Amino acid sequence: MTTGPGNRSGAGPVGVAVVGCGTISTQYLDNLTAFGDVRVVACADLDTARARETAQRYGIPVVGDTAEVVAHPDVEIVVNLTVPAVHTEVAHAAIAAGRHVYSEKPLALAREDGAALLAAADAAGVRVANAPDTFLGAGLQTAYRMIAEGAIGTPLTALTLMQSPGPESWHPNPAFLFQRGAGPLFDIGPYYLTTLVGAFGPARSVAAVGRRARDSRTVGSGPLAGTAFDVEVPTHVATLLDFAGGQAATSVLSFDSPLSRAGFVELTGTEATMALPDPNTFTGTIRLRRAGEDEWTSVPAKGPDTGRGLGVLDLARSLRAGTPHRASGELALHVLDLMVAIAESAETSAFVPVRTGCAAPALLPTDFDPYAATL
Repeated sequence: MTTGPGNRSGAGPVGVAVVGCGTISTQYLDNLTAFGDVRVVACADLDTARARETAQRYGIPVVGDTAEVVAHPDVEIVVNLTVPAVHTEVAHAAIAAGRHVYSEKPLALAREDGAALLAAADAAGVRVANAPDTFLGAGLQTAYRMIAEGAIGTPLTALTLMQSPGPESWHPNPAFLFQRGAGPLFDIGPYYLTTLVGAFGPARSVAAVGRRARDSRTVGSGPLAGTAFDVEVPTHVATLLDFAGGQAATSVLSFDSPLSRAGFVELTGTEATMALPDPNTFTGTIRLRRAGEDEWTSVPAKGPDTGRGLGVLDLARSLRAGTPHRASGELALHVLDLMVAIAESAETSAFVPVRTGCAAPALLPTDFDPYAATL
């Protein structure tokens, strides 16, 4: 992994450009404009009016097209919040301009594209980081610390469930969430798979089945309400995962269930079972039930719970320190490899090997303060 460069000015906040000012950008910008160690200096969007509105709302001084903002001399990190189909295109543009890049998930739509992106970054001497960064939040960090301290004994198995009717009821423009590169596997799967890799390390093979309940859906709210759109991907995926460390997991990701059941993650070890918080959130309560006990013990989360943007902040601080960042390109590539293998298994009805590996990300320091100015 490349550990430099990343210090244009030598001190002070790291300059950030945001490309993509859609729905998710609000969560990022609320935090990035409040963190002491980053400074949002530019933004871009295909909808120029939306970009100007975003810049005015958050006091961002520069608005332009993608090429202009990634080339701005004050930008060190490009935060790529575009739709999945153009993630790699924007990331390559940032890399070509000599900028580090943090992208929303997934890293790419194909293994080869993700690997090529990391190779380009390595050749250019810049870093790739990727969502999700929810595993840096208080909830999962607390759970990981407890596992490392032996709270469940030797980790053995996991069960995760995410079931819902689908996002079309609330999302104002949900069609892209049912296209290639999305669906429950690519849109929600990264949260659960990253959580499992953080707990168990890399996976080595998967088996899966996929189903699609209907071929079209209808927007349920907003200006497009009542508009029908095509469904291109499986909307229910059930998976078995075999991990290199010997652990096994079962995971269900579904947009086909009238019953909503999000955030169900249980890890079982030789001594106890642990219920983790929703991996699509940054905090929550950890519950532990030891062998022979009839009740759960609740443990409150400790650590940062600020929300999306923690991975950008960790990247910024790591750049200046010359240390590895946690939401790494290698981790994102492994999760992408996992998702592609799951999709292939669902199509072929066979176990599919996972070709990549990665190290489980290091824990955040217990005194990590997102709002402190440390640079």
